[in-house]
Amino acid sequence: MIKRPESKQPIPESATKVFSGKIFDVYQWEQELFDGTKTIFEKLKRPDTVVVFPVLSDGRIVLTQQQQPGRESFIGATGGRIEDGEDVLSAAKRELLEESGYAAGRFILWDAQQPTSKIDWAVYSFIAKDLKRVSDPSLDAGEKITLKMVTFDEFLELGIYQRFAEKEIVYKLFEAKMDGKKMKELKLLFDPNA
Repeated sequence: MIKRPESKQPIPESATKVFSGKIFDVYQWEQELFDGTKTIFEKLKRPDTVVVFPVLSDGRIVLTQQQQPGRESFIGATGGRIEDGEDVLSAAKRELLEESGYAAGRFILWDAQQPTSKIDWAVYSFIAKDLKRVSDPSLDAGEKITLKMVTFDEFLELGIYQRFAEKEIVYKLFEAKMDGKKMKELKLLFDPNA
């Protein structure tokens, strides 16, 4: 069982859901301020998501070049929302298969965090190894995805690119670039044989 990361600003039990959307719900509550006055705070809640970085047997990493309606094209990993009643690992397996056509023998949880305090939303980042191509991708109507097989060094460069979608792991890439020990650890994490 993968533990859900805690929010930096949890929605209190006294909060009221004031809006239910297709992706986002809005919660409000009365909050006492430092001077004793009270005001209304609010926070969004949305389904958690998974991000999967598949690693081929030759060490290349499978990224995606994606287009979605109403958004600039971007480079990122396979991934998406966790469906109601679905566990985190099952969602990672499903999203990898749907967006790439690959199944993986191993999934390694790389990172789990709630990237912003104003949205109750956890992002789970995985490394997938022992890949096997089992089908063609099965994309949603709102997705156009082209797979990009990149080297580890290309991944590092793309990871700091302005239109790289997985912002929650960018700091890990910068850490590796600045610290030789972190770079060694990251290379080992992405080693298909490790």
